[in-house]
Amino acid sequence: MQARLTATQGLQDLREHAYQVRVVDLNKSFILDSEAQTRELGANLAPYLRREDVVVLRGDLGAGKTSFARGLIQALTEATEVPSPTYTLVQQYDAPEFGIWHFDLYRLDDPQDIWELGIEEAFDDGVCLIEWPERIESLLSGAELNIVITFADSGRVATLSGSKSWEKRLREL
Repeated sequence: MQARLTATQGLQDLREHAYQVRVVDLNKSFILDSEAQTRELGANLAPYLRREDVVVLRGDLGAGKTSFARGLIQALTEATEVPSPTYTLVQQYDAPEFGIWHFDLYRLDDPQDIWELGIEEAFDDGVCLIEWPERIESLLSGAELNIVITFADSGRVATLSGSKSWEKRLREL
């Protein structure tokens, strides 16, 4: 029998029955005071990634999407240089357990061009980091980790949200 909460029962009953609450989507926010902290958050996420994960990075120009990706990639590889793929559209890296495909779709003119960049192989065989995913939104499954980086006061706020497949990993992060 499922418990039914009324307005008069308030939060106390919710706390007593919290084990019945199921989180479908989890949001976790981080206040980032510097570019170094943005890279560090990327590095902290790195050990939680698995083959076939897709991480989409959203935010205005200069918000820190590439800095986040740089920290993540450097944590998983021996790469000392991690250039922005703004002009090349994609950079590939080899991590011990999977390949990493870093896409920057800001300059993608036609969404159909994404196939020529190897996104299908990236979805199947590696981890995808996608900046400006709005350009290919219809190709995304909804199972990806969404990272939104916004400007706030003197720094940034990174909000991570994901579906059920990310729930445990986000809680541990």
